[in-house]
Amino acid sequence: MRQKITTAFLLLFSTFIYSQENRFQVFFDFDISETNTTSSNKLSQWISENPTAIIDKIYGYCDAVGTMEYNDALSVKRAEYVLQTLKANSIKINEAIELKGFGEQFAQATVQEANRKVTVYYTIPQKEAPKSKLSEEIKTLKAGDKLTLKNLNFYDRSGIIVPASEPTLRELLTILTEKPNLKIEIQGHICCQLGTDLEDIATIRAKAIYNYLIANGISSSRLKYKGFGSTKPIYPIPEKNEQERNENRRVEILVLQSE
Repeated sequence: MRQKITTAFLLLFSTFIYSQENRFQVFFDFDISETNTTSSNKLSQWISENPTAIIDKIYGYCDAVGTMEYNDALSVKRAEYVLQTLKANSIKINEAIELKGFGEQFAQATVQEANRKVTVYYTIPQKEAPKSKLSEEIKTLKAGDKLTLKNLNFYDRSGIIVPASEPTLRELLTILTEKPNLKIEIQGHICCQLGTDLEDIATIRAKAIYNYLIANGISSSRLKYKGFGSTKPIYPIPEKNEQERNENRRVEILVLQSE
């Protein structure tokens, strides 16, 4: 029995990049097994934007015009056409790819043009993050040694970490998780001003890291934090340039216990 549902007319081409199972769709003209110019251009655009994609499934569909047998065969032809196009453009195909034609036997949209389609399911391999030197540096440290957390930056006059610094935090968390005997003191420093840190920004930033680690399962018994304001600059204040200011406004890790 043919099932009907009411849906909005689908776009000629759609991509869902952030879903668990990525997919895109290509649409066809009536009774045709090859994409028209518009859909071909959209397919070419997707190929150029997703060169590392791995194709897992390709499903073909038809509208409800014609016999079921005819539509079954046409939907398979459409799926095969898309498969060959992807192969011709060097898109990787899963060895266990599932290619299937559903004909008209699926939940049909009211607008027939929306039923003449092929849906492609794919995955994008995750790029392996480049390994940081942080874990290697900490391995060599003993009690009393210090290490500056590079690439760890905050929004101005706050303890809010900028998004680009999150990988450094995650790596520090991983190190503490893998080294259960490691105990540290997180030390905050600011730049640019002599005298008292009136807003205690250095302490606020050190505590922000402390709170992050505790929130992610690290025992408070392994952690301390302290703010030094601008009392321990690497370069004399006022600094000569932005590089000196960046190096003065830093967070350091003091190793309290390494084993």
